[in-house]
Amino acid sequence: MKSLSIRNGVLQMNELSKVKARAMRLGVWFRVLTRAERAQVELTMRIVKRIRSFFLARVVTSIVEKLLDAMESKVTRLMREVGPALARKLSKTAQEWGNRSAHQWVADPGFVQYLTVTYINAPATFRT
Repeated sequence: MKSLSIRNGVLQMNELSKVKARAMRLGVWFRVLTRAERAQVELTMRIVKRIRSFFLARVVTSIVEKLLDAMESKVTRLMREVGPALARKLSKTAQEWGNRSAHQWVADPGFVQYLTVTYINAPATFRT
């Protein structure tokens, strides 16, 4: 998962504004955040030039992580959650059938993506 860039222990405000702009573009800003969280980010961007307080950094980081989770695409999320399990299962079966190179399939992001897209497009009755 992406995160705010931290340089010399300081969160960068330009990264925070980029995340806010992207969240607003995708319609996530108002749907996911409470009024208090939006106000926290707005005030931080308006008043603070750089975040030095550990507490403030922790609060802002949790809000940004919430936004990033909401902005993550369905395919990316499923590639992280479902894809590796599908690849392990298929790799294990292929190894049992005698395919010696099948153990490498689990680490192949293209194969994991392929299995994830296949999983998304499969009817619910065929999903395991």
